[in-house]
Amino acid sequence: MAQTAPLLEVLPRDLSAYRIGNTGIDYVHRFDSGRPGPHVLINALTHGNEVCGMVAATHLLDTGVQPRIGTLTVSFAHVAAYEAFRQDDPFANRQLVHNLNRVWSDEWLDGPEHSPELKRARELRPIVAAADHILDIHSTSQPVVPFWVYPGFERNARAALALGALGRVAVHLQMPRGLGSGTPLIEHGRHGRPDDTAGVALVVECGQHFLQTSADLATVTALDFLAYFGLIDTPAEAPATASRQRRFELLQTCLVRTPEFRFVRPLVGFETFASGELIATDGDAGEIRAPCDDCTVMMPTRAPVVGREAVYLTRPLAS
Repeated sequence: MAQTAPLLEVLPRDLSAYRIGNTGIDYVHRFDSGRPGPHVLINALTHGNEVCGMVAATHLLDTGVQPRIGTLTVSFAHVAAYEAFRQDDPFANRQLVHNLNRVWSDEWLDGPEHSPELKRARELRPIVAAADHILDIHSTSQPVVPFWVYPGFERNARAALALGALGRVAVHLQMPRGLGSGTPLIEHGRHGRPDDTAGVALVVECGQHFLQTSADLATVTALDFLAYFGLIDTPAEAPATASRQRRFELLQTCLVRTPEFRFVRPLVGFETFASGELIATDGDAGEIRAPCDDCTVMMPTRAPVVGREAVYLTRPLAS
């Protein structure tokens, strides 16, 4: 089925001026207040075509945001993929070989394989490990409402619900058993464990990749995150009427198994299915059916690729 071309309101810009930071690692900048406080990482461009994070990160650097306590680190994760952007195929540069947001386990990072993504993850490993709190900025291929994604630990839920109460991002996807298709950056090391030694680690999905509204939301959400931990003063006022927060629990991450994968109807995300209802067929690999009533699909693939995620199946949680 033919896909509608996306609206390209925000396009990549030259990032070469940000390559040399002060950490010894390209495209990583650190600002120490000299006062006690948390170390907060704002990470952008884990996927090369998710440009809203680039807008947020460059805003922090261009406007000279400095922490009044603790330490702020700003990183551009995958500039190599970002620089491969083509306006005639704007979804193609999500990754070059591996998905940079699935390789954050010790098995991958200490393993024998090599790729641009593994090279960069190994470079960024000490940056991620040093952070107390992490905001990883992402976007979606379809123009759906923004939402948080996080491991289902109380520390993450508490922070996300407090930030969600501001009214900008009011939907939550909790992962009680991990992502199911690899280890994302926000589950690296201590951030993937339930003990109290770890801080908060959240993904914010800001909306469709190339929309100005997504870039604007990424920027204000980064500021909200810094303000929540006391690094800066509270930024712009929240909307006068906040949306009711909605929470979903990840039940299953479905992969594309065969080239014959097809959804039963076009999906963009947040469609619901009754228990047992057919969602997709996947050639000889069989069918994907809803495991419960009110099964809500998130991030359905726009172009199936064997071995990559097809769709995330969730269920709503009581608010």
